Amino acid sequence: MDTAFLQEQAAKRSDQNKKINGVLFPTVSLTPAFMTEEWHHFLFTDEDVLLLTYPKSGTHWMVEILSLIHCKGDPKWIQSVPIWDRLPWIETERGFKLLKDEKGPRFMRSHLPIQFLPKSFFNAKVKVIYVIRNPRDVIVSGHLFWKGITYVQEAESMEQYFDWFLEGNVLYGSWFDHTHGWMPLRDRENFLLLSYEELKRDTKRIIQKICQFLGMELGPEALDSVLENSSFEAMKRNKMSNYSLLDGITFDLKISPMMRKGVAGDWKNHLTVAQAETFDEIYQEKMKDLPPALFPWD
Repeated sequence: MDTAFLQEQAAKRSDQNKKINGVLFPTVSLTPAFMTEEWHHFLFTDEDVLLLTYPKSGTHWMVEILSLIHCKGDPKWIQSVPIWDRLPWIETERGFKLLKDEKGPRFMRSHLPIQFLPKSFFNAKVKVIYVIRNPRDVIVSGHLFWKGITYVQEAESMEQYFDWFLEGNVLYGSWFDHTHGWMPLRDRENFLLLSYEELKRDTKRIIQKICQFLGMELGPEALDSVLENSSFEAMKRNKMSNYSLLDGITFDLKISPMMRKGVAGDWKNHLTVAQAETFDEIYQEKMKDLPPALFPWD
């Protein structure tokens, strides 16, 4: 990781965030190619595995799980290679460079809304894992996380961030739009829809489901290793996963620890009754066209 570059860019702070086709992006980390034709020529293949999430929906945890599955439970890789290089972000400068010339099966991740994917994505049978999370928890986690990121404009309060979220005026845009964009793909054989809540309730079963989706088989010892080494405490201790390598550069982990709680339902400790009621009303209206069974928090 080029820390000098990150320090220089982070100093520019929120003026590096701007809207592209109506969606707010942290352009400090986006590859310049993302805003040019080069991005649209990025070639996906049938061998690729793409983890897709809206921010603060369990991305970090899922990267650790996928990394361990990829290595059949051997923790050496996750203990020696930074998490951002194991499943690079396709929309970042570093990720784009790592991925565009890489051969063989590529594991990658993205927060992008569907309309920003290049044409090759839709012409290939990329294995997509889309992880959703209760948006109430996403609000709380987002507010507490982004305020410790040096290049993101900080909300003055939970109230302000709550309003921003409902307006879609947060990084990567509206949660409702993001979810609606990807849901039409949910019945395809190369698309696996998971939720953070399911993963919390029955981690072992979901890991086995992911293995089946990827066509990989783990023995009992390997499966136990994936469970053990992707646990909240194990990730919190692992300097290759807890972002301590970037502490003081793009992250202030004293303000926003990467590994905060790792729980579901924490929104009840942060949102007021009035906020919860307001959210429920808007949520019901915006999500009425999708089956409630898709969302395990309903």
